[in-house]
Amino acid sequence: MANVDVYLKCDRNAEVQAEDVFMTDIGSLQCADTAVAAKLKALKVYHFGKSESKRCVISSLKIVELMENTCPNISVQIVGEPDVLVEWVSVDRHKGWQQWLKAALVCLVSFFGTAFTIMAYHNDVGINEIFTEVYKMVMNREPQGLNTLEVSYSIGLAAGIIIFFNHIGGRRLTKDPTPIEVAMRNYEEDVDKALIATAEREGREKDSI
Repeated sequence: MANVDVYLKCDRNAEVQAEDVFMTDIGSLQCADTAVAAKLKALKVYHFGKSESKRCVISSLKIVELMENTCPNISVQIVGEPDVLVEWVSVDRHKGWQQWLKAALVCLVSFFGTAFTIMAYHNDVGINEIFTEVYKMVMNREPQGLNTLEVSYSIGLAAGIIIFFNHIGGRRLTKDPTPIEVAMRNYEEDVDKALIATAEREGREKDSI
């Protein structure tokens, strides 16, 4: 019987909410034989033990070996990631008052941290002295309290932040990802690569049955 071609595309990382990890949890596959495809999609790839770590790295070689043992007459072509970082998370991870408390804490830290950073920068460059000199050059007199220059600068600063981060409230100014989203994606990729490299170095990668 001729071999059936199976194309396997694994994700770099995956989250599961149960102890058993199935093929559909870590990626996708394509096969012209629907029966073979259905059988492989239901294949159990890994099982988290109660005492084990809730995070593991699974090599695509192990996945290919499991697939070939399940369906001997297949030829697997890997078109995705060579390793998959799988994390077992609790079902109620994103629920409860703890999550709201964390979100509130992050908002407070971000708000006051940003405010302190802006004030420290302004103090470092002497923004008040600069505004005073510019006002005297234009108006030929000392500024008295709050002036137009300071108000315009504050409005421009807020507008610049909104335009740069491409986000205000629940709306986007454009369809492009925000700088924060780009930075977070890069951070997640770096973390995934570091965890996978560490697992390989320490011999904790699941690369055989």
